[in-house]
Amino acid sequence: MRSILLIEDDRALNSGLTYDLEIENYKVYPAFTLGEGIGLLEKEQIDLILLDGNLPDGDGFDFCRAVKSERDIPIIFLTARDMDQDEMRGFDCGADDYITKPFKMPILHRRILAAFRKSGAKEEHTGYDDGYLKIDFDKLTAVRGEETLSMTPTEYKILRLLIANSDKVMTKCVLLEKIWDNSGNFVDEHAVAVNINRLRKKIEDTGHEYIKTLYGMGYQWKGRNKA
Repeated sequence: MRSILLIEDDRALNSGLTYDLEIENYKVYPAFTLGEGIGLLEKEQIDLILLDGNLPDGDGFDFCRAVKSERDIPIIFLTARDMDQDEMRGFDCGADDYITKPFKMPILHRRILAAFRKSGAKEEHTGYDDGYLKIDFDKLTAVRGEETLSMTPTEYKILRLLIANSDKVMTKCVLLEKIWDNSGNFVDEHAVAVNINRLRKKIEDTGHEYIKTLYGMGYQWKGRNKA
C-alpha cells in the first residue's frame, strides 16, 4: 500500500481528503503544520506528499525545495494560490504537479497516479485470489473455480472498492459517489443494490459467500485474499 503525507491546515479539507484517499487504498498521514509534516516524514515511509502552499508555521515552497534537495519523492501542491507566478514558483522549487483549489477528486486521483508513474514507482499489481475466486483488476479478468466470468466495468469497480476496503463497511452513498457520481447519468441507491445482487449471482455459491450486507449500513467484503 502506497503512503501519502498530507500537509493541509484546513481541518475539514484535511479530514475529507484523508477519508477519500484511504478509500482509494492509500495509507494517509495527515498533518496540519509543516512541523507535524516534517516529523512524519522523518518517522514514516512516505511515497508522495500533498502540500498546501500556505501553512501557519512556514512556507510550503521552501519546504518543497528542502525536501527535493535531499529526497527523490513526488510532491503535489494543493493550494489556493492560483497566480501564474505562484504556479511557476511551485515548479521551480521542484514540485511534480500544482493543483489549485477548488479541485475535483477524480482529477487529484489521476494526478497522483501520474506523479507515481513519473517518479518511476513500480505499479502495484491489484487482484484477489483465495484459490477459488481469482480476480485480476489490471487485466479485468475473473475466474470462479474453472469458470471464466463475464463482468461489466461497473462490477469490477465495485469489487475493487469492496476488496480494497475489506476492513470497512461501504455505504450505498460511498459506492454511489465513487462509482457513479462522474458518469453524467442520474442513478440512485437502487442501482447499488441491483449491481450487488448481480455480483453475488456471479461470484457466490452455497459454499462461498463474499459480500456481506449490513442492513441499514451497507456492504462489506468477507473474502480472504491469499494472493
